[in-house]
Amino acid sequence: MTTTAVAEERQAEDVPGFAQDARANVSFARQPILNRDNMLCAFELKLYQAPAAESGEQEAQAGQPEAQASAASVIIQALLQPDVRAALANHPGYLPVTRELLFDDAIRSLPAERFMLELPPDIVADDELISRIVELHGRRYRFVIDNVAQANDTFARLLPYADAVKIDMHRIPQAMLPKFASVLKSAGKLLIALGVESQDVFEQALDLGFDRFQGYYFAHPQGAAARKVSAPRHALLNLLQLLGGEPTVAQLEAELKLNPVLVMHLMRLANSSGLAMGRKVTTLREAINATGTNRIARWTQLLLYADGRKVALEDDPLLQLAATRARFMELAVQRLPEAGRDETDAAFLTGVFSFVDSVFGGSLEHTLNVLVLSKPIRDAILLREGVLGTLLTVVEALERGAWADIESACERLEGLQVLDVAQMGLVSAAWAGVADRSAEATGLERIED
Repeated sequence: MTTTAVAEERQAEDVPGFAQDARANVSFARQPILNRDNMLCAFELKLYQAPAAESGEQEAQAGQPEAQASAASVIIQALLQPDVRAALANHPGYLPVTRELLFDDAIRSLPAERFMLELPPDIVADDELISRIVELHGRRYRFVIDNVAQANDTFARLLPYADAVKIDMHRIPQAMLPKFASVLKSAGKLLIALGVESQDVFEQALDLGFDRFQGYYFAHPQGAAARKVSAPRHALLNLLQLLGGEPTVAQLEAELKLNPVLVMHLMRLANSSGLAMGRKVTTLREAINATGTNRIARWTQLLLYADGRKVALEDDPLLQLAATRARFMELAVQRLPEAGRDETDAAFLTGVFSFVDSVFGGSLEHTLNVLVLSKPIRDAILLREGVLGTLLTVVEALERGAWADIESACERLEGLQVLDVAQMGLVSAAWAGVADRSAEATGLERIED
């Protein structure tokens, strides 16, 4: 698929595109923050600022006083772009701030209700800073003390003005953690556990009364206790295997008839505004023809990750991660030389199945064998080999906000720079959010376990 075709497809789906000014040298990655019910409730934004040579026209302007007047203004303007807004999917953004950013009047352009301002633990908490925080607090801006590992003088000065405290679960002394958490909870602070990458750490923080959890524990098999393999999920897996072999309409019809829930979803998908052909689809065969096997396959792949509870799909962290990663892989491979439709489809599959063990448990290799994926896709997922493996490494680094790792991987990919990667990450997140918020109309609904 060409870049033009992708743009047309994105426009047809009402998905935000690369809306930021091409001259901008600022972008963001996002990291999920979950609540006690394991649902998305916020994202932390990780800033990337491109070197002058990567930012095109910005380099030529670097010596002008206007260009140097306010680095904070550039960051704020980037935050207000449509792609960033859409990538947050109606969730608040947690924004790490510097002293310079706090004192720049451009910060008043940020909608106070949409952002939490994260104060670094090493910020100079002098009287001037406290006065500025008090002023901004009066304008309804909310503050978080970030990355706390000890209760030092800076922490003590900032605490009265903070709504929330982020505690590094790996750096804070374990002996003091229970008492520390108890005191902060008694003071009415929102507690956020930072660095939650395993079910054990999540359960520890949960038992201590933490309110929010930042990390990717939910994408690991041990974090999927609530996602038990169910008959509907096995039905989805069987359908995926059939779709992988270019089935006839009759074969698809026979498989779907064994699963009434899938039929219901497909009928809703076929009658959505984007697919309806001027009349209501009333038979299963009409629904298959109206939807097409490619769209049915993608719909089925994403449904594998849907949580069984009745929650909004934009709040489902695993589904959002799968959709965003798959879309990123698809967009990124199209930026590389000689990428065609086959490469695009393979890239989407690589992204969507790269952590399918989080749903089914057991070994990733076994699950990939059941799915009968091609060798390049398997090698990309299991060994990080080939172009697809490199792109998978890139998107995983993007999810961590690990810009140096992205830069290193981009050296092996002709045509991709770090800023491109960051922007495609935002566009992919926006696509996932838009797709899921319109789920009720388009048939992308969760399968009940």
